[in-house]
Amino acid sequence: MTTADQSHAQTQVYVYEGPLRLWHWVNALAILTLCLSGYFIGSPLPTMPGEASEHFLMGYIRFTHFAAAYVLIVAFALRIYWAFVGNDHARQIFLPPIFSAKWWAEVRHEIAWYAFIASEPKKYVGHNPLATLAMHLLFVWGIIFMMITGLALYGEGEGMNSWQYTLFSSWVIPLFGNSQWVHTYHHLGMWVILIFVMVHVYAALREDIMSRQSILSTMITGWRTFKDARPADDDHA
Repeated sequence: MTTADQSHAQTQVYVYEGPLRLWHWVNALAILTLCLSGYFIGSPLPTMPGEASEHFLMGYIRFTHFAAAYVLIVAFALRIYWAFVGNDHARQIFLPPIFSAKWWAEVRHEIAWYAFIASEPKKYVGHNPLATLAMHLLFVWGIIFMMITGLALYGEGEGMNSWQYTLFSSWVIPLFGNSQWVHTYHHLGMWVILIFVMVHVYAALREDIMSRQSILSTMITGWRTFKDARPADDDHA
C-alpha cells in the first residue's frame, strides 16, 4: 500500500503487475468478440443466396462466440487466482471497502467530479473509489452473470449428459422460467457490459487529461505517473 507521503516523494508508482495487465487486454478482446458475435446471434444476418449447405456463416459466428466465451471464463478464473497472489491492487475490484465511511465519502466526491460539480480531482495510486464500485458491481458481477447464463444456454444445446447442463442448465433455466427468458436476460447483459465499457473508456480518457495522472498507459506499462506534485490518496484494496 502506498501512502500519501510516499506518493508525494515520487512521480511514478508501480501499480499493475504483468499478469493483471495481460488479463485486462485479453479480457477486452474476448468481450469485444463476444459482443459482436452475440449481437449477430441475437439478430441473424439476412438469408444468403444459394443452397444452405454452401454456407456456414452463422456456424462460424456461433463457434467464435463459444471460443471467446471459454477464453473469458479461463481468464476470469486466473484473474481470481491472481487476486490472492498479486499485490493489493490486484484484489481491489473484488473487495471494495464497503464498510468504510471515508471510502463512501470519496465515492461521493468522484461522482461530483465526474458531474463537473467538484473542481479539484483527487488522485489515487490504484482505482478511484467510484471506479472500484462500478467495476465490482457492473463488471465482476456482470461477467459472472453472463458466464452462468451463457453456460446454461450452451448446456441446453449440448444435452442433458453434458457437464454444462448438469452444473448450469438444470437450475438456471427453471429459475428464469424457460430458456427464452435466459436468452433475453443474457442479451440484455451484453448491453449492460457494452455500456460499462463505453463509460470505462470515456472515464479513462477523461482522467488522463483532466486529473493529470496516467490511466491508459498504466495498463500498458504498469506504472502510474503523477504529473504534478500533489500527493495521491491512499488506496482502499
